Amino acid sequence: MKTLTFFSNYFNHHQEALCNAFYSILGDGFTFVETEPMEQFRSDMGWGRKAPSYVLKSYESDENLKKAYELGEKSDVVIMGTAPEDMIEKRLELDKLTFRYSERPLKEGRIKVLIPRLAKKFVHNHYRNRDKKLYLLAASAYCASDYKFMHSYIGKCYKFGYFPTGEKKSFAELSELKDRNKPVKVLWAGRFLKLKRADLLIRAAKRCRDAGYDFRLEFVGDGVEEKHLMKLVHDLKLDDITEFKGFLSPEETRAEMEKANIFVMTSNFLEGWGSVIYEGLSAGCAVIASHAAGATPFLVSQGRTGFVFKSGDEDSLTDKLETLLKSPDTARELGRAAHQNMQKYWNPEVAASRIVEMSDAMLSGSMKHYNEGPLSPCEYLYNNWYRE
Repeated sequence: MKTLTFFSNYFNHHQEALCNAFYSILGDGFTFVETEPMEQFRSDMGWGRKAPSYVLKSYESDENLKKAYELGEKSDVVIMGTAPEDMIEKRLELDKLTFRYSERPLKEGRIKVLIPRLAKKFVHNHYRNRDKKLYLLAASAYCASDYKFMHSYIGKCYKFGYFPTGEKKSFAELSELKDRNKPVKVLWAGRFLKLKRADLLIRAAKRCRDAGYDFRLEFVGDGVEEKHLMKLVHDLKLDDITEFKGFLSPEETRAEMEKANIFVMTSNFLEGWGSVIYEGLSAGCAVIASHAAGATPFLVSQGRTGFVFKSGDEDSLTDKLETLLKSPDTARELGRAAHQNMQKYWNPEVAASRIVEMSDAMLSGSMKHYNEGPLSPCEYLYNNWYRE
């Protein structure tokens, strides 16, 4: 393979490290096609990145747009994220190797396939091309089952995800940032939205505090639920151990993760992936993650690289949090194992190299197989998989 083109709406910190890894392997044979300008609110959140030389902004000129369509047709391999479908229409007609990069399509429920507009889109994008050289990079553990329901990508769905940019540190370096002489730091990060369920952590923290555990609770982010959450903290008399740090950039948030002992992710099934899980594990935290998030089943192995709790279940979350507060050594060992797993498998360099290796094999008429990590086969996982 000489040329690989990645189409998506805009270049951001979720894709930068992966794209840099592709560029280090393929050089000028790699292009990232940005199909629209980034919204101002995302830019304000620190998502914006200075475009490297491999980024083609298709919306800036007719010449760029024409080149984007040519890349869509003629590249050896294309990765198709959120981008106009007609950019690869000719490619699919020619049956050229293509990967779709997708979160779960039915996170709001299977009723979506009964909406005529969406049903037509699903058939056009996924069902009609099911026998082509079209494969799925799943940015959710629930992708395979959702698409199976639509009779698409059967046996052609591979584990993937997002690989946020972050400075690599050894576990020893991260351990020095997690001060053992201070109370345990429990961190939550994200936008304060109802689907994120930050209230669950506050209620679990109240129960752990009442049980006599000494810790500090920190929230990073902002959003419409912030005042409600602050009031809940006050009503439960947790003000003295809780800090709301407000909005921080991705780099500043990562720095807070590196200082945290425990990271908690509480979202419900409306969370497509959950990049904070990836970042918390990479920062050497003991992560407690909702079973509903798309990243959780890929990245968190119960009791080995973290803890999984039943989405929306205060008792389940409290049990996992209390276990870690009771045993700091357990938290530390989970953080070590998580960091090791991310360094070995779940990082942009491994993901990019495996895409290239698998593509080369497919283009030569063979197949490359991986048992763990990116590009390993997806299982059919359903919302009710979790058991205590």
